[in-house]
Order: sequence, then C-alpha cells, then structure tokens
Amino acid sequence: MVILTLNCGSSSAKYQVYDWTNKDVLAVGVVERIGLEYSTIEHKATGKEEYNAKFSSPTHKEAIELIIKMLIDKEYGVIEDLSQIGAVGHRVLHGGEIFVKSALVDDEVIKELKELIPLGPLHMPANIMGIEAARKVMPNVPHAIVMDTAWHQTMPEEAYMYAVPYSWYTDFNVRRYGFHGTSHLYCAKRAAVLLGKENKDTNVIICHIGNGASVCAVKNGVCIDTSMGLTPLEGLVMGSRSGDLDPAILPFIMNKTGMTPTEMDTALNKKSGLVGICGKSDRRDVQAAALEGDEKAQIAIQMECHRIKKYIGSYAALLGRVDAVVFTAGVGEMGDHIRKGSMVGLDNLGIKLDVEKNDKCHCRNGEFDISADDSPSRIFVIPTDEELVITEDAYALMEGTYDIHTNFHYSFEDASYVNKARARGLVENLKKQPSLKSILVTPPTK
Repeated sequence: MVILTLNCGSSSAKYQVYDWTNKDVLAVGVVERIGLEYSTIEHKATGKEEYNAKFSSPTHKEAIELIIKMLIDKEYGVIEDLSQIGAVGHRVLHGGEIFVKSALVDDEVIKELKELIPLGPLHMPANIMGIEAARKVMPNVPHAIVMDTAWHQTMPEEAYMYAVPYSWYTDFNVRRYGFHGTSHLYCAKRAAVLLGKENKDTNVIICHIGNGASVCAVKNGVCIDTSMGLTPLEGLVMGSRSGDLDPAILPFIMNKTGMTPTEMDTALNKKSGLVGICGKSDRRDVQAAALEGDEKAQIAIQMECHRIKKYIGSYAALLGRVDAVVFTAGVGEMGDHIRKGSMVGLDNLGIKLDVEKNDKCHCRNGEFDISADDSPSRIFVIPTDEELVITEDAYALMEGTYDIHTNFHYSFEDASYVNKARARGLVENLKKQPSLKSILVTPPTK
C-alpha cells in the first residue's frame, strides 16, 4: 500500500508517493504553471530516469489526472494501479479555530474549509481546488487534510491575541494562527530524539527559513508562540514578504501614492522582503551579489539575520531554558551565512555557534550539530519532512488511530528511525565531503 501526499498551490501541485509497507519514498514530483498557456511536470521515481514534459492543464483536475497517469506509467511509474493507493493526504494552509488537528475529508469538511477562505485568500482556494479535483479522480480513497496552523493551537491566549478591538476577534477571527506547522512539529520531535529527552521535557526554538520563514518557540513539547500571525506575512524578513513593520506605514503610503488595499497587500507579500531591498529573493543570488560588493544585497542579509536573532532572543526569554535551536527548510539547511549571521553573539544566552562546524554544513540528507562543544544549548540543522507528517496523519486517520500530536506517536520519534532516501543520499554526500561526518549527530544511547 502507498500513501499519496498532495500540496496544491495557486498554479502548482507538488506530490510524493510513500511505500507504507517498506517505509520508503517511491516518487516525488511537481506540476507547475497550472492554468497558463502550458504546464510542466517534473517526475522523479526512485531508481528511474527523471521525466520532464510540457502539457495542457487548465485546472488542477488535469494536473492530478496526469500525476496519477505518471504513477501507473509502465516506464516511469511506481505502482501497478490505483488500488494500491490507500489514502491521500492534502496540505492545507489554514484551519482557523475549526481544525485543531488533521481530519478526514467529507462534503461538510469542504464546506467548512471554504468558510475559512477569507483567512487565507491567496492559498485556500487552490488548496480546496486540489482536494476537490483529487476526490473526483480518486473517489473511493480516503482523503485527509493536514493544516499548517494546527500545531500552533497550543499557544496561550496572551500569545495568540492581538491588542486590537476585541470584537475583531469575535466577529472576524483576527488572531495569531501561525504556519509551517507540519515542519515545526517534525523538527520539534526530532530535536527531542537527538537530545535524548521526552517531548514533554524539551524546550526548543525552531527557525524554518525558506522563501517563507517563521520561528517557533516550543516549551515542554508544544508551541507557545510563533512569528507568523493571522497570515504568513508577519514575522521574519522573507524572500518577498515584509515581515514585521509599523502598521502606520500602510495608511501613510496609501495616502501618499493612492494605492488600493489590494495593491498594498500585493506589495507587502510579493514586492517586499529581500526583493524589496535588493531585487532578489533567492539567498544564493543575494549572497553572490553581496560578495561582489552590492550594498543593497549586503544590508538585505544583515536585516534578515538581525530579525532572526531578535526572535531567538525573545523566545529564549519566554522559554527560560533553551535545549536547542534548530535550523530547517531550504535556507536553514543550506545557508551557512544566514545561520552564522543569526547566531554569532548569542553566547550570553548560552547559545554558542562553532563557526567552523557551521561552514561545513551544506547537506540536506543528515542531521547535524553545529554548536560549540561547551555550548549549554545545542544548535541543530535538521532537514524537515513535512510530507512524512502528512503521510502518517493520513494513514492513521484511515486506520482510526489518529489523535492530536501530544497523544500520538510518529515513527520519527523513535531513536532507530531512518529516512531511507536520505540515508542513500548521505552516503554519496560523504564521499564528496568526508568532513560532514564530524558534525553528524545521532540520538544518544540509553
């Protein structure tokens, strides 16, 4: 039996096929440019040649139909027929206060998701379209939704409420929700394993740094605060999002320029952050420009690191004791300059980076410790695995064994857990970069 995970964006559909019996990834891929003049698919099946093609995909339905076709293709496929798909897990941006944990999909759930569209107008319609399209293509398979916001539902009221008229909360659901929940869940539980501690005894700060970025404070194994808010716009300096700013800037600029609310929303989400400062969002491009003397790129990097460091410091104050700081996601896992800029100077908090270890750490197939030997708090780089969280939630929902994460046990919480695909990749990484072995971290033996 296999579990299919789908992550549908406004013009894309990412997917993964997981062999539940052998606990291994069979295929990953993405369909992009849905709804445009032509769409593309990139399909990678383990042990097979990569497949790339252009095709017509006016809606998500055609995209998902092609994904299914690829999965059963004689040359590039990984299953014989659809009967081998036991469940489909869907990533959903926003669960509001309705969905505090993952759930099986039925018509009523779809109706409730549509009611949440105002909380996530840029992402929710695409998420819902993907679910509806997949249900049409695979009507006899259980479908599960896994919300980005669910992990953060343990935040106390003083953390999730905003100091605005209380009626905004009661009438319009304005509050902090937080995002990247599946990533924060995975990394929090993996950090506990690497520390040799129980989740309930673990305090960590997780920095999920990608094009979108957020920080999460985890106390006694649950989220108590996070940097993103009602939407994914709040918090860190991101690829194209502003993050925190004085809200008075919005009416000031709108009055000066005549910008509409929609235009301002676009500017803050798509024309700000690193793009707004230096014209580039990919950290590799920003770093290359900075090394060539581009002053705007240099200040953009300094701004991003400054904001991350501020959040780490404030969350250290909330936690009292920090067992570990975790970096994850594309930039967190590969951007040594961002990690260094964010961590150097935190010695007084008991968080001491080993710069030499950090400089070695460029690998997405292993878990690494880049802290100084005498650092009271560890600094881990942990590759996230949101797809595995979705896969395990979908399977458990199908079997009737699922529960909220504090009452549920994931496979990756075991010290013996191995991601087989990453283990294969790590062997190749170590051949090219043997020094990685010195910073690899494994769970302590009990």
